[in-house]
Order: sequence, then C-alpha cells, then structure tokens
Amino acid sequence: MATLGDLERAVMDLLWEHPEAITANTLRDLLSQRSSGADARPLAVTTVLTVLSRLEKKGLVERERSIRPHRYRAVTSRADHTAELMLEVLGSAPDREAVLARFIGTVSEGEAETLRKLLGRD
Repeated sequence: MATLGDLERAVMDLLWEHPEAITANTLRDLLSQRSSGADARPLAVTTVLTVLSRLEKKGLVERERSIRPHRYRAVTSRADHTAELMLEVLGSAPDREAVLARFIGTVSEGEAETLRKLLGRD
C-alpha cells in the first residue's frame, strides 16, 4: 500500500469524516478552512482533483460519475486503512514476533486490555 503525502492525507481525513460523497469544490473549501493561517495559500480545485485522481488510482477513493460534478468518497474506513498499513509493515519484518513484542511493550495498560479482549483472553 502506497504511503500518503500531506495533501493526500488531509483529503483522506476529510473523506473519512464525511461518509457521504462530496465534490472536489467542497473538499477544497474544507481544506482551506483547516489551513487558514498567515502563510496558507488557497488551493486550486484542479490541485484537489489531481490528488483525488491519485487516491483513486491507489484504490483509496471512488468517484461517483453518474452526476456532475463528480462526488468522491473513501473506499474503506480510517480503521481499515490503518490496519492494512500495520499488516503491511508487519509483513515486511523478518522477525514478526520481535516486532509484535516491541509493539505490545509500548501500548498503554488500557490498550493492552483492549488487545486481550479482542483476542478473547479476558
């Protein structure tokens, strides 16, 4: 799974927050609201469309072509995407057990309890 650049991540964050499909213009407006600072430049809608096209090619976004303007939505949830990234990283490790042990050693007690529950070991 390809990693996301800053603008791609910002677009995906907005798509994950909006379960309904939204237009590139709406995304541009929402992105502008989030980055309103002294050095913030307004984004062109063509820039947002380029990012959406890249995300569509990566399989993260789907486009509703039946209406104009096209609307976009995330293909999977943020949790699904994060789990896929974790599995990809784990799969690339030569010693998965060591990676899992290191990961488990860094989680909070609450997270460890959640892991125990999810694994069925209350």
